[in-house]
Amino acid sequence: MTVSKLEVCLIVLMAGLPGTGKSTLARAVAQRVAGVVLDKDTVRAALFSEPLVAYSTTQDDFVIQVILTTAEYLLRSDPQLAVFIDGRPFSRRYQVDAVVSNAEQIGTPWRIVECTCPEELALQRIQEDRGQHVAKNRDANLYHAVKAKFEEITRPKLVVHTELALEMNLEKVEEYLRNSD
Repeated sequence: MTVSKLEVCLIVLMAGLPGTGKSTLARAVAQRVAGVVLDKDTVRAALFSEPLVAYSTTQDDFVIQVILTTAEYLLRSDPQLAVFIDGRPFSRRYQVDAVVSNAEQIGTPWRIVECTCPEELALQRIQEDRGQHVAKNRDANLYHAVKAKFEEITRPKLVVHTELALEMNLEKVEEYLRNSD
């Protein structure tokens, strides 16, 4: 595998329902472009001991704000870094808008990669990850709750069908990151 940094720094928002392969794709692309993945669930676990973990919108928003502050720090340190923001479906417009607004405030280009796959595959992945995933609320009920309230992402984005081969999607995402205006 060839690792080749991007020519500019980027914030890459990984969107999609639970189980659609956001984390797998983010980690693989970040490795190819010498980027870093900041995962909401991992950051939450680092910030809050188990009794203080609240799978709430308020805590999610707080953790994303910590991630955005961290992303700004990292991007100022490395002008060719891609920071992948993972672990949140970005199912609400305000969530997407917050990341985009932050990126624009710090003068950093942004990209959105939306992962999709058939529902059966997403639910299978969630079931296979039970007990291993850092987010203890990640289950079929969460999938259906997020899906019921998912607001279409109307900003420019790349849609990736994660039931396809990972290598094919890696090339597609890397090309999108390197060639977007």
